[in-house]
Amino acid sequence: MTKKKCYLNSMGILCSAGDSASMVKASILSKKTTLTMNATLGADSEVVLPLGVYQGDLPEIPLLGKQWHSRNNQFALAVLKQIETDVNDAITRFGANRVGVIIGTSTSSIAECEVDIREWVRTKNIASGYDYGLQEMGATAQFVSEIIGAKGPSYGISTACSSGAKSLAAARRLIRSGVCDAVVAGGVDTLCQLTVQGFSSLEAVSNEVCNPFSRNRKGINIGEGAALFLVTAESKGVELLGVGESSDAHHISAPDPSGCGAIRTMKLALVDAELTAEQVGYVNLHGTATRLNDQMEATAMHAVFGSDTPCSSTKPFIGHTLGAAGAIEAGICYMTLELETDKFLPIHLWDGMRDPSLPNINLVSSEHELSRPLNYVLSNSFAFGGNNISLILGKINDV
Repeated sequence: MTKKKCYLNSMGILCSAGDSASMVKASILSKKTTLTMNATLGADSEVVLPLGVYQGDLPEIPLLGKQWHSRNNQFALAVLKQIETDVNDAITRFGANRVGVIIGTSTSSIAECEVDIREWVRTKNIASGYDYGLQEMGATAQFVSEIIGAKGPSYGISTACSSGAKSLAAARRLIRSGVCDAVVAGGVDTLCQLTVQGFSSLEAVSNEVCNPFSRNRKGINIGEGAALFLVTAESKGVELLGVGESSDAHHISAPDPSGCGAIRTMKLALVDAELTAEQVGYVNLHGTATRLNDQMEATAMHAVFGSDTPCSSTKPFIGHTLGAAGAIEAGICYMTLELETDKFLPIHLWDGMRDPSLPNINLVSSEHELSRPLNYVLSNSFAFGGNNISLILGKINDV
């Protein structure tokens, strides 16, 4: 039986690098990080670190209920506005009951609740603006459904740093199963003290711009952002060709050093896309710059793709956007395929000091480092608990 094809028709994106695809692309081409150095999260924060903070304006929430008013939902609304014409058209053509919403997140709107909980601890009074619904993992999906008037399935996915990518895989399943004709899917995560101080307590963060795969790497930089896609079976945008997922459950936070889970996801994605490793022209690495992740991923990359396939981590530009990372990095891959004005291959921003203990992989040193047409790209997302996923995107006219 022929599998129904699935396409990412349009994409909205927002992060520290900008609030449009063109701005994010320009920031990456500038070869400069957009992290805010020596950033803090409010007066109560004891942690000062480089953070990927979005500092632009955000739209006002048009809904009255206090359960909707959060920075997470403002991010979602901002990227939704970038694709609203296509989304509104889909609802008109397919009907609201045939349009679903799936949002990956790891923080939802915890930042607002942190303020309210501190107020309760201080005064023993519940803040007037507090609503438990703000911090539920499905809150942003419900918000997006409310805004666009979608009546199809609406839910959140929270598998830590693979959440945003998992939402795209879930959207494809809804399309292929016939449950939906269109799905708004992606990831949204905003900074909060829970994650920044939590990762700090794990000694997993760097006080400098992160340095993936370098012998000098010290850890991650936390960021925030959002990316949403309109997913349908209609041939427009780029095709979601392959999905590979695994759950190796090696450790609650550390990856399996053998890379077996990552190897499995990449190979499954290739099989699903009916491609060989040699046909993939670029891999967006998870590339967190922690000792354990980079060792595992370099091992897995070399096992599947050898030392020739161009690859890079884009986290030094915008930070690790946690639950949104898989969607944002899929969005960057989307741009490499869809934007035709010039060749766009994200460079690997680092100090150039290779770790001799890691297998050799082809980290991109120039945005024009393309020896052949770029038709297929792969994006990796590896999360706590071994929640792994690889996505393969392809140009429509070449598949």
